[in-house]
Amino acid sequence: MSHFTSIKTQIRDIAALVDACVELGVKLVVNTTCRGYAGVTRQAPHVIQLKGPYDIAVDPSPENDGSYGLTTDWWDGHVAKEVGVGYGRLLQSYGVHKTMREARSRGLRATRRQDADGSILLTLEGGSL
Repeated sequence: MSHFTSIKTQIRDIAALVDACVELGVKLVVNTTCRGYAGVTRQAPHVIQLKGPYDIAVDPSPENDGSYGLTTDWWDGHVAKEVGVGYGRLLQSYGVHKTMREARSRGLRATRRQDADGSILLTLEGGSL
């Protein structure tokens, strides 16, 4: 029995997702096998390979809108330890990297500060929004 669960997300920039993965110390690999509970695997166009026994599949949205969904096996907290509950740390890092990429493309300077509680403050300066 598969324990893979999908969560619809708004991943639209694979390069920003790669940056987020690097920040978290995991790796995004193209067209490979995603590991789940009891040796169950599935193919995915992108896979975030984690250090623990499970991975995260990054699949195109069924709506064909250019976004991607994330699918993983949440059993026993292995994935949550590495990327946060509900992908929290992964999605936060992705959002930061996506914002910084967009800011640079518009000629803005972006600075980043992380507080002790894990929250991140981005400051954008210069140019016009």
